[in-house]
Amino acid sequence: MSGLQILAFVTGLAGLGATIGATVSNEWRATSRASSVITATWVLQGLWNNCAGNAIGALHCRPHHTILKLEGYIQACRGLMISAVCLGFFGSISALVGMKCTKIGGNDKNKARIACFAGVNFILSGLCSLSACSLYAHRITTEFFDPMYIAQKYELGVALFIGWSGSVLCILGGSMLCFSITGSFSKSQSQVKYIYNGAVSRSHISSCPRGRAKSADQRPPPDYSNSSRTQHFDKNAYV
Repeated sequence: MSGLQILAFVTGLAGLGATIGATVSNEWRATSRASSVITATWVLQGLWNNCAGNAIGALHCRPHHTILKLEGYIQACRGLMISAVCLGFFGSISALVGMKCTKIGGNDKNKARIACFAGVNFILSGLCSLSACSLYAHRITTEFFDPMYIAQKYELGVALFIGWSGSVLCILGGSMLCFSITGSFSKSQSQVKYIYNGAVSRSHISSCPRGRAKSADQRPPPDYSNSSRTQHFDKNAYV
């Protein structure tokens, strides 16, 4: 199971890296580049900045002016992505402590509990990232296919796909980490049962000699018949 825990740790760590990359990215949504051939400019928007780029590679960004003027879904996505990063960070530290190949964390039972805690954190991190990316993508697609929406329409940005990939990796790593500790609890239970049976068997063995000694004391004394006593004295008489 150590190999499975190492694979789960690497998978969850990769998911955390993708989540951080999606959080700081400025391309959550972008205008279509095919519709801006003449000007060769496009607009990018992320959770923190609004950017404008052109064909020669120049990119100019400015942060959102105030948090109070932001729309509700952007604020919700910010909170969910920050929560995903924090949960993934705590999950990585806990997984590093709870793996069997490390020398910290205590005995196997404590390590299994820490690894389970790390797996739950990874799964929650993936769910938060998945919810944020899906909410943002739903808003983009709703505006894009709404014929009554006359403002600038955007398409799905690269950051959304990175966030979805990171969420899948976090959920997969957390699930593998939780699955890897199932043998630890069953092994500890079997050891306790074996020790208990051994104690019973030893007490049973120690009681056997007492029973034999008791039965030996209860045996009747040998009964010497008169004929044997006579034969014994007869032999002594010849001597």
